[in-house]
Order: sequence, then structure tokens, then C-alpha cells
Amino acid sequence: MSASFDEFVTHHGPELLRLAYMLCGSREQAEDLVQNALVTTYRKWETVSSAERPIAYVRTIVVREDVSWRRRLSNRELPRAIPNDITGDFPDAEIAETDAMWRLLATLPRRQRAVLTLRYYEDLADDDIAELLGCSAGTVRSNASRGLATLRQWALGRKVIGGE
Repeated sequence: MSASFDEFVTHHGPELLRLAYMLCGSREQAEDLVQNALVTTYRKWETVSSAERPIAYVRTIVVREDVSWRRRLSNRELPRAIPNDITGDFPDAEIAETDAMWRLLATLPRRQRAVLTLRYYEDLADDDIAELLGCSAGTVRSNASRGLATLRQWALGRKVIGGE
């Protein structure tokens, strides 16, 4: 029994928007990304709705759209700089840390950001991520390693700055 397209969007729309936001770091871009993915989904609804896991099919569309070269070329926005000490900007240090992590994640190349988002936010295995991104599991591990190394370098640098 397949759900109608409207029911699918109502049920999974917020989930897709969260994923898109994690990938691109901007609510406006996330909304555009989901809208484009849903247009594609609507055009292929008969195929999508008959798939074993329609949400996985649409999630793949969202991720691939985000990492596509056309999207990179159309994205002219640059992430905000990460301040050395952001804890004074927010009343809650935990919120400040989360905000810093979001901004740092936004500075990673799209494929590294997609891999880390799918691995840690969506809790997908490397093989599943590879299938979504259309690459090998080794490429997924390589991108994850590079992305995590960048995050570690920032964390080490931040600790040094914060300790001064």
C-alpha cells in the first residue's frame, strides 16, 4: 500500500528539511534543496512510491542534489567566519558550542559535510552512505577522515586560543 505524494510530504517533509539543513547550513538553501528534491520525487512518484523504502529514495535525491556540481556553482554564499571566542555572544555556552560546530561544519567541502552528516546525524553505515552518494565505501571513509581531521584541527586550535 503506497501513500499519496501529499501524505508522504506531510509525514517526511520535516525530516527531509532537517537533513537538508544539516547538509547546507542555511534554512533558505535547505528549503530550496527540499523543494527541488520533491519536484523530482513528484515527477517519479510512481517509481518512488513503489520502492521498498521511499524515504531512502528521496533522501538520496536530497543528498545527491546537494553535492552536485550544479548546486555548488549556484551557491555563491560563503560561511561566516568562526570567532575565536564565541561564548560571550550567547547566554548559554552549550548553545554557543553547537552554533560554532554548525558554522565549522558549513566550512567543510560539500562531500565531507554530507558524509559526516549522514554518518553522525542520520546514523547510516559507510556502505549506505556510499550508495547514497554514488561512490565507494573507501571514498566515504576517506571523506570522513578528512572532515574529522579538519574538525580536530579547529578544536585543537580553539583550545590553544581559549587557553591564552
